[in-house]
Amino acid sequence: MFPKLIEIGPFFIPSYGFFVALGVFVSLLVAKLRARKEGMDGVKVFDTGLSIVIASFIGSKIALVFVYPGDFFRSFSSFISLIRSGGVFYGGFIAGVITAILLIRKARFPIWTLGDVYGAALPIGQAIGRIGCFMAGCCWGKSCSLPWAVTFTNPFAHEITGVPLHTSLHPSQLYLSLSDLTIFFLLQLLYTRRRFKGQIFLMYAWLYGAARFLLEFLRGDPRGTPLGGPLSTSQVVAIVVVTVSSFFLLRGYLSSRGSEA
Repeated sequence: MFPKLIEIGPFFIPSYGFFVALGVFVSLLVAKLRARKEGMDGVKVFDTGLSIVIASFIGSKIALVFVYPGDFFRSFSSFISLIRSGGVFYGGFIAGVITAILLIRKARFPIWTLGDVYGAALPIGQAIGRIGCFMAGCCWGKSCSLPWAVTFTNPFAHEITGVPLHTSLHPSQLYLSLSDLTIFFLLQLLYTRRRFKGQIFLMYAWLYGAARFLLEFLRGDPRGTPLGGPLSTSQVVAIVVVTVSSFFLLRGYLSSRGSEA
């Protein structure tokens, strides 16, 4: 598609980076508005979320350097490739969790209420970010002959992501974007009917995990198969997320019913 959103001479703005950044901004803006309705400091919630995102980004890059030592400091161009590379998820996850714990404790936010605020906001950012995936060609789908199949033809997209060219593929990026957008609107409706604190965050985890598990079957890019099994790494993680969130949702519903009795 269009991996370069704007190109001026040797410099360009990558579509993926632009849409991910836009998604982060929109999510934090929604969280800020939600926080105000909860009687929380919206600006502080926005800043906390932004700090967590930045820490996750830095952590993923540091982990990438550890995984591939020496690959990114041979020259200026190799250093630039580090900035453009996606990073290692677990490095970003660990850095984000540590930062979140420290900042939330310092700000003394009510943890489950903050979880609901961020949980209601995350899907819209993910929906926007997936447009960047589609523009860049990453996270591509399996071959198909459906009327809405997409065909990538940009050599640079193939160079940076490995997406097959001139092949009809499932637009898995758009499937993911649409599922995230649907989850976002469902959570906005549920927010007004929330029965216990933490319900929105847990429903986000459950819905996203379930949708991701199903849509992974249509993905064609390599994503790893733990222990050589039939499921991808993301599907294994999704099973854990759905199981854990189901447990806490059930406990929350039972507790709320008990308090009404």
